[in-house]
Amino acid sequence: MGKEMLNALDTLEAEKGISKEIVIEALEAALVSAYKRHYGQATNVEVEFEPKKGNIHVYAVKEVTEEVFDSQLEVSLKDAMAVNKAYELGDKIRFEVTPKDFGRIAAQTAKQVILQRVREAERTIIYNEFSEYENDIMQGIVERQDRRYIYVNLGKIEAVLSKQDQMPNEFYQPHDRIKVYVSKVENTSKGPQVFVSRSHPDLLRRLFEQEIPEVYDGIVEIVSVAREAGDRSKVAVRSNDANIDPVGTCVGPKGQRVQAIVNELKGENMDIVEWNEDPAIFISNALNPAQVVDVIFDPTNSKACTVVVPDYQLSLAIGKRGQNARLAAKLTGFKVDIKSESDMEDYYAKQEETEYREEAEEAYDEAIVASDMTEDDYENVAFEEKSEENEE
Repeated sequence: MGKEMLNALDTLEAEKGISKEIVIEALEAALVSAYKRHYGQATNVEVEFEPKKGNIHVYAVKEVTEEVFDSQLEVSLKDAMAVNKAYELGDKIRFEVTPKDFGRIAAQTAKQVILQRVREAERTIIYNEFSEYENDIMQGIVERQDRRYIYVNLGKIEAVLSKQDQMPNEFYQPHDRIKVYVSKVENTSKGPQVFVSRSHPDLLRRLFEQEIPEVYDGIVEIVSVAREAGDRSKVAVRSNDANIDPVGTCVGPKGQRVQAIVNELKGENMDIVEWNEDPAIFISNALNPAQVVDVIFDPTNSKACTVVVPDYQLSLAIGKRGQNARLAAKLTGFKVDIKSESDMEDYYAKQEETEYREEAEEAYDEAIVASDMTEDDYENVAFEEKSEENEE
């Protein structure tokens, strides 16, 4: 068994990257358990593996005592000194007790230990490898599908694509090649588990980095992404180089760069807008392709605003089922309320009328208290004052 064992350990270390020392340590612990199980010996057993010859030895460890009560655990001082005169009371002595048929048991145990270590090592290697790809993009092949997942072959492991991570406009068939975003890698009791996504917003970031060198190099930066997977996305970009147009760089000549990303996402519409440190300008850009007349911020809520657009642009600004406004809000982080110019004019007119009524009612109450005028007299005075203001 010696040479065969050494050859097996060398092969494991060379092909699987499993250290011989780790396997030997596990093998010795397993052989102790096997010896006790087969021979019913006490707990004072040690197993030693010779790494050079591959031989296995079993030792019973006994304590030197004056009087022996248990021969399996203790040895008398007289018998100990017969072995070596240097032994004293309390010393531990190892006596070899290797059974003649222990080689068969050792071979079976070694096989189990090696297989277990191989499985554990492979799981660890796969986990370490794919944990480096977490929050990154990979290409895989669709293998199969059940009620819960689509299984994507990433090479050494089969990743799972859940329903919420699938794009609603895609139909996956076996042997399809798809790019997926590795959203999470877990080391479970059954081995590594890799979760991937096609709907994650960061999939867009990684695709932009793959297709656009300036984004990969950091010259053009993706500030934020708002995505409704399979339908439409908005991407806010800015340039760290004053001589480079971030939107034009991402779109590419004749739209080739962005078209490659659109094709990968099966026709998902893409709006690339320029980020600006001025929130009003950024919000206006985010509502592209609609034109914006004004952005009015809510004084009571720093993250809310009203956007005014021309009447004929209202439906375009809101978008189909409110999608354009919804994506703009996600992209900018603001709660966006969109109104047409005529709606705002009506709003200001009503507000002015309300303020006038409040002022008139307040003046009326004061006048009634301060004088003996009738309601008709006061209304005539108020009407004359309002007419004078309009003339001015």
